Amino acid sequence: MNLKLEARPAVETLIVTEKEGFDLIIIGGGPAGLTAAIYALRARLNVLLIEKLVLGGLASTAYHIDNYPGFPEGISGLDLAQKLGDQAKKLGLRTFWGNAIKIKKHEVQVDGRTFHAQALIIATGTEPLRLDVPGEEAFRGKGVSYCATCDGPFYQDKNIIVVGGGNAAIAEAIFLTRFAKKVTIVHRRDELRADKLLAEQAKNHPKIYFFWHSAVEKISGDKVVDEVTLRDLLSDKIVKVPADGVFIYIGSKPNSAPAKGTVKLDPKGFIITDDRMLTSAAGVFAAGDIRVKTLRQVVTAAADGATAADSAREYLTAQAGGV
Repeated sequence: MNLKLEARPAVETLIVTEKEGFDLIIIGGGPAGLTAAIYALRARLNVLLIEKLVLGGLASTAYHIDNYPGFPEGISGLDLAQKLGDQAKKLGLRTFWGNAIKIKKHEVQVDGRTFHAQALIIATGTEPLRLDVPGEEAFRGKGVSYCATCDGPFYQDKNIIVVGGGNAAIAEAIFLTRFAKKVTIVHRRDELRADKLLAEQAKNHPKIYFFWHSAVEKISGDKVVDEVTLRDLLSDKIVKVPADGVFIYIGSKPNSAPAKGTVKLDPKGFIITDDRMLTSAAGVFAAGDIRVKTLRQVVTAAADGATAADSAREYLTAQAGGV
């Protein structure tokens, strides 16, 4: 099965006139956006969901999600995304496939078109941070990757480097052992930040090795990656490590640029909300990884989505003069 994310074909794009008004527009079809859609549709709101790529967002690229309640054996990100999408579609979800360029209080500009609603939920999530080292951009897709599920099968019996020490990095490193001959984790600290269970699995895996308190200085190769230069952060010693691929998991940055100027952001660009998911703009809510929060997980994204939808319902009721 090809798990690469691809934009939906044009034939699936919903025919929506720009003059058509909606009660609620949800921007982003990840777990937060889809959960918000499910709750809003159950409240009989007229909802439009805008997604630029695929339902499920980044969560759909996770090979295995082990900590989502109700799935004791775990579930793949792709399967969970499918279930969320199917549930929303069963309730009558309408989806427009396109990239939101600008988000204002009562409108969303999408690929040259403008859609209007009385309330908005921003659930645009995050995207992977880059190392910003020489060779990273040049070898993107030629040995540099940010998605193990997408690209792991291309590295059968190869040597792979995974950069990072959090849950995503360690979970994907373990997944990559299905294909690679050797997986080397490069981490800036001397202890992993991942959950203890994941960390123990990685440390006990016969195919996984570590470079502690180390950072990537350069990614090199001819047509594809064949070497990674590391620097020991304690001794400044430089080590050149043969590698066929580099998978980078060092965090994420918010996809909040379209909302800039409409809602307040923190210094890192995450959207500031209250506990009802309300932003600084009346009628505009935010949910999921895009907002300022302490824990970014699928389960918290879903909870945010439910709260945002309920808050939007209350806002719309009040605007209509209801109780």
